Amino acid sequence: MHRTLGMWVLTRHSDVRHVLREDMFSAALIPELVSAQAARYGREDAVAVRRMGTKSLVFTDDPEHRRLRDLANRVFGGRAIASLREHIRLTSETLLQNAVRTSAPVDVIADYATPLPITVICDWMDLPASMRPDIGRWTHDIRFLLEPTLMTATDLDRVHAVVDTFTLALQQVVLERRGHPGTDLISRMLTATTDTDELSVDEIVVLCIMCFVAGNETTTALVGNTSLVLLSRPDVVTALRTGSLPVRAIVDESVRYDSPLQMTKRVATVDTEIGGHRIQAGDHVLLCLGAANRDPDVFDRPENFDPTRTGATHVGFGHGMHRCLGALLAQMQAEIAVETLFTQHDPQRIDVSPQQWQTQSSIVRGLAHLPVTL
Repeated sequence: MHRTLGMWVLTRHSDVRHVLREDMFSAALIPELVSAQAARYGREDAVAVRRMGTKSLVFTDDPEHRRLRDLANRVFGGRAIASLREHIRLTSETLLQNAVRTSAPVDVIADYATPLPITVICDWMDLPASMRPDIGRWTHDIRFLLEPTLMTATDLDRVHAVVDTFTLALQQVVLERRGHPGTDLISRMLTATTDTDELSVDEIVVLCIMCFVAGNETTTALVGNTSLVLLSRPDVVTALRTGSLPVRAIVDESVRYDSPLQMTKRVATVDTEIGGHRIQAGDHVLLCLGAANRDPDVFDRPENFDPTRTGATHVGFGHGMHRCLGALLAQMQAEIAVETLFTQHDPQRIDVSPQQWQTQSSIVRGLAHLPVTL
C-alpha cells in the first residue's frame, strides 16, 4: 500500500478485491469530484450531471444500487446477451469487409474495434439514424466524468452541454418507445419491473448513456489489446484456428494481462484497516486493477500471456456489487471480433516499432492505432 496525492493506492489482488467487495467503501465519489471541479472553476454543477450521479449504477451505493441493479439485470441477463451473438458476428464481418475495400492498410482500432461496440449498442437500442453520427463524440466527451480532475474549465462546459444534449435526445426516444414499444433494449427497459417498482424515464436515459460510456472505449481497448498480443503469438492463433483453444479463454486472459480498465476509485465511509494501515472515513482509495491482475502472489508468471492458466480470477471487470453490468456483452463482442479477425483473415502487423497507446485517458489502456494487412 502506498499513500500519495492525498489517497491510498492499492495494488495487491487481495486488497483490491476486499475494497470492491465491502460496502464500507462508496462508489459515489466521482459526482462529488465533478462538483468540486465545477466549484473550482466557478461553474454551477449542471442538473443533468447531478442526475447521472444519483441515478447511475456506477455511482450509487446500496440500497439504491441494489434497486437499480435488480431492475437492470432483467434486461442484461445472459439470455438477452446471447441473443445478440449472430448480430455481433454479422456486424464484425461487415466492418472488416468494408475496411478491406476502403482502407490500405486496415487499422484494427479505427476501422474495426472502435465502430463495433457503438454499432452494436445503437442497434440494440434501435436508436434513430439522426443520432448515430454524434454518439461516438458524445460518449468520448462524457467519459471525462470518470476522470474529473483532468477536466479543464473548457472541458467541463463541453461535457455539461453534451450531457444535456444526449439526455434530451434519449428522453425523446424513450417517450416515443413508451407509446410504440418494440423488441429493442429501451423497450425492454420500459417493461423491466418488479412487483412494486420500475425504471423511471430519467433512470432509463442514464442507463443508456452509461452503456456507451462504460462499454464503448473499454470494449474497443479489449479488442485491440487482444489483437496486439495475438499478432505476436502465432502459436495461440494456430490453437484458435484449430479449435484446440477456445476464444473465450484467450479474451479472458487478455482482460487480465492487459486490462482495458486500469483503475477505479472508492471513498471509505467508516474507519477501517487494510494491510496494517489505518484508513479513515473520507479517505480516497485508488484501486489499481491492472496491477492486481499481475499480482505474483496470485498469478503464476503474471507477465506471461497464458490463455491456458487456471486458478484465481482477475478483477478486470471489477468484483462485488459493482462488477461491470456489461461484462458479458463486452466479452462476447471481443470474442467474436477476435475470432472473426484471426480465423477469416490472416492479419500481419505492418509497423513493428513500439506501439502508440492512447493518451486521452489515465484509466483506460488501449491502442491508438494498430495497422495490419489482411
